[in-house]
Amino acid sequence: PRGGREERGEAQTGEGVTWLSRRPEEPVLLAELKPGRPQRYDWKSSCETWSVAFSPDGAWFAWSQGHCVVKLIPWPLEEAELCKTSERKSRGSKAEARSRGVAKEKTLECGQIVWGLAFSAWPVAEAGETDPACAVGLPCLILATGLNDGQIKVWEVQTGHLLFSLLGHQDVVRDLSFAPNGSLILVSASRDKTLRVWDLSRDGRQVQVLSGHVQWVYCCSISPDCSMLCSAAGEKSALLWSMRSYTLIRRLEGHQSSVVSCDFSPDSALLVTASYDACVIMWDPYTGEQLRTLRHVPLHSAVDYSSEVHTSSLRSVCFSPEGLYLATVADDRLLRIWALELRSPVAFAPMTNGLCCMYFPHGGFIATGTRDGHVQFWTAPRVLSSLKHLCRKALRTFLTTYQVLALPIPRKLKEFLTYRTF
Repeated sequence: PRGGREERGEAQTGEGVTWLSRRPEEPVLLAELKPGRPQRYDWKSSCETWSVAFSPDGAWFAWSQGHCVVKLIPWPLEEAELCKTSERKSRGSKAEARSRGVAKEKTLECGQIVWGLAFSAWPVAEAGETDPACAVGLPCLILATGLNDGQIKVWEVQTGHLLFSLLGHQDVVRDLSFAPNGSLILVSASRDKTLRVWDLSRDGRQVQVLSGHVQWVYCCSISPDCSMLCSAAGEKSALLWSMRSYTLIRRLEGHQSSVVSCDFSPDSALLVTASYDACVIMWDPYTGEQLRTLRHVPLHSAVDYSSEVHTSSLRSVCFSPEGLYLATVADDRLLRIWALELRSPVAFAPMTNGLCCMYFPHGGFIATGTRDGHVQFWTAPRVLSSLKHLCRKALRTFLTTYQVLALPIPRKLKEFLTYRTF
């Protein structure tokens, strides 16, 4: 990896955003946003960007920029920075059509340090309803923020208005995850060692409290088919829950240190967990089988390491939208991109104090948050999925591993469909 702005070349500089030239052979920093100087908070206010999030349609970006503030930025970024008000190009979805028009950057004053962010999916309309907002009595798109005092504040994205606060957690709400099916079911993970399930279509009613962790819960992720929930805490195992019965399915044991991040593949057939042990484990969530381990080997030529013990401790892992790549952020100051079928990273990028990462919903780049409150946008490999992978992805969205194994098809085809041909 080639570090430093000088080697890439600076192309354009604007207020609060720096654009850099592109290099195709590695992830390149396209832009970096820096928080403004806080006016209402003293130095004791946390400045870390613990969470970044894109709305499911890619029209909005949320940035926990520290100092108890969340920035809501319309996307693409040029429109946010240049205050353009022209309509977005249609992607053929009703969801994006609703988000057209004048969209302005918003600042959400949360009053507490913000740890977790999550956009809702578009609500599902009831029979006879033409607008999902009418069906549930909520705006079309909402943002949930997890706060330092245990509150969850829920905001309307288009207006920036606070809708309501969810009370119940006794400590920091570290992470949030909405059900992708538009049901407005929200799961929260907290340092109080519990996960809580909320129904925002019923005025934020608390549906369930999930207990089973003995340490702080760092991360939660709902599978795209909405059947499973994975939670990661300061323990060597991750927990897999049923989203139908809210009961524990199994413990995923295999890490040697605290598990801190998790994510499902777009077809729900794979689950990845990241740990302070510098490993990412890829699981079959249906069987609990470990399919592969990705080890973060130090790259001494790229990084000047100190004598700290856990220089490669992982912070975050996420799947790409098509399900063929992973991105990881670790304490060794590298963003890594992994191809699903390989055991070594296919690309690296030097970054400082990375805490979180997330792919853009339509692919092409990655957003990362840093400990100093910055957010960075990186190029990511664009891939045209093979017909084989598209067929596998389509089948696995509704077939479990057990159902695939029961099909009267050749063994090699079963292995491919269950991701066992790595």
